[in-house]
Amino acid sequence: MSFHKTTFTFIDLFAGIGGIRTAFEGLGGKCVFSSEWDKYCQVTYEKNFGEKPTGDIKKIRSEDIPAHDILVAGFPCQPFSLAGISKKISLGRKHGFEDKEQGNLFFEIARIIKAKKPRALFLENVKNLKSHNKGNTYNIIEKTLNDLEYYVFSDVIDAQYFVPQHRERLFIVAFRKDLYPSIDFSFPSLAKKQTDITKILEKEVLPKYTLSNTLWKYLQAYAAKHKKKGNGFGFGLIVPGKHKITRTLSARYHKDGSEILIKQNGKNPRRLTPRECARLMGFKDSFQIPVSDTQAYRQFGNCVVVPAVKHTARQLIKHL
Repeated sequence: MSFHKTTFTFIDLFAGIGGIRTAFEGLGGKCVFSSEWDKYCQVTYEKNFGEKPTGDIKKIRSEDIPAHDILVAGFPCQPFSLAGISKKISLGRKHGFEDKEQGNLFFEIARIIKAKKPRALFLENVKNLKSHNKGNTYNIIEKTLNDLEYYVFSDVIDAQYFVPQHRERLFIVAFRKDLYPSIDFSFPSLAKKQTDITKILEKEVLPKYTLSNTLWKYLQAYAAKHKKKGNGFGFGLIVPGKHKITRTLSARYHKDGSEILIKQNGKNPRRLTPRECARLMGFKDSFQIPVSDTQAYRQFGNCVVVPAVKHTARQLIKHL
């Protein structure tokens, strides 16, 4: 199938910095509406796509959203992530669909689906969504989509076969039952060939990304303490030429960068640069980064891996 011209329309909800949009546009899609409430993500999104996303989805009327073929959304994962759940439990706060601020945002998607009835859906979330609350959270999502008359398919995809990063995410694909009464969708197979971290590293890196002696000593002591207790906490040191992939880049990377460190000869390890993070998420170097390093780390840590989404999106589009 050729994607040289616009073949379908889509809307981009919980758009972040446009990772899913980048994938779908790369397959010939035209985005007709976008929504993202974070002001810093809006800056990055507008810089790259020429439009500022509409804000809080709760304040967007369904009738104000244009008709579209595919609804795409990387809806908030904080209530469903392992780290997010642990934090909320420790604070005595509710999580999942009981989280009034974030958990119920899925039902904003459902509201729009009910009103606009797109031909297909592409949703993305953390792997843990399937097991959260003994599977009840995902069951509610699937039942809601079934009640809206959609066939639902899901799979956990590891991005390490597209970029040099171990990153497992849940992809949900759905099709309208009345338009596709006998659809037999299957997720595309993956070429089990790992990429190499050396391909995304910059040749020249500013000194500010090298860890200070104080921070490096702290991280080593912290890791040693937890190793002694039998815990797995600590930094992730990548030795180029020896290690091919990194652990998962998270939105917390801005704090000290310890989850992914690059070994350097003759000096302390360094953190990744924002451009390297962009590459780790599958963005081309033409993608502009107009925000501070702190915001950039948050944005890429919360983003999707573009080529992984594109791989599944191509299969979805074939069924349209």
